Amino acid sequence: MFNSLTGEITSKGEERLCVRTGGVEWELVVPRKSLDKFPPVGQVAKVFTHLVHREDAMRLYGFSDPAERALFLDLQKVEGVGPRGALKILSGVDREQFSQALDRDDVDALSAVPGIGKKTAQKIILTLKGKLTSSAGEPGRRTEEDIATALVGMGFDRKTAKAAVAQALKSLDPGLARDDLERELFRRAVAIAGKSGGTS
Repeated sequence: MFNSLTGEITSKGEERLCVRTGGVEWELVVPRKSLDKFPPVGQVAKVFTHLVHREDAMRLYGFSDPAERALFLDLQKVEGVGPRGALKILSGVDREQFSQALDRDDVDALSAVPGIGKKTAQKIILTLKGKLTSSAGEPGRRTEEDIATALVGMGFDRKTAKAAVAQALKSLDPGLARDDLERELFRRAVAIAGKSGGTS
C-alpha cells in the first residue's frame, strides 16, 4: 500500500494538507503539530501516509516522518482510540513527550493532552508502555543513548554529548535504512560535539 507521497504542496489548513503528484492532487488528514514541519505552499515535500478504509469512506492520513505514523498506528491498539482519536492526540503532543509520559506512568501528563481523559490515559499506559513500535525510519532511544555514551568515551562531557545527538537527529533523513541512519547520526553527532568543544 502507499508508504509516502512526494510532490508540491498546494494547500494547508487545519488538520489538512493537499499535495499534487503527477497531475493528481491528494488530500491528506494531518496532525496539527505536523503542519508546521512541512514547507510552505508551492514547495515540494515528502509525506508519509496511511490509508484508512471504512465501508462508507476512505481517508488518507499524512505524517512528517515514519515515527509519527508508527505512533498513530500504536494508539489505535488502545481500546476506544480509533484513527480520529489518534489524530487528535498527535495534534496535541509530539512523540517524544508522549514517550516520556508513558515511561513515567504519568497519567496526569497524558490526560492533559486533548482527546485523552484519565481512563483513556490509564488504558494507554497498560496497552503501550514498553511496546511502542520502533519505526525503521528512526534510530530509537537506545541507539541515541549508546551514541551519547560513545561520545562521552571520546572525551566529551555528557551534556554536550546528549545535546549533539539531539541536534543531529533533527537533520537526519527519516527515509534512510536503519544501519545507514545510525552511522549518519553518529557521524553528525561527533561533528556537532567537536564544534561545541565541550570536553570533560
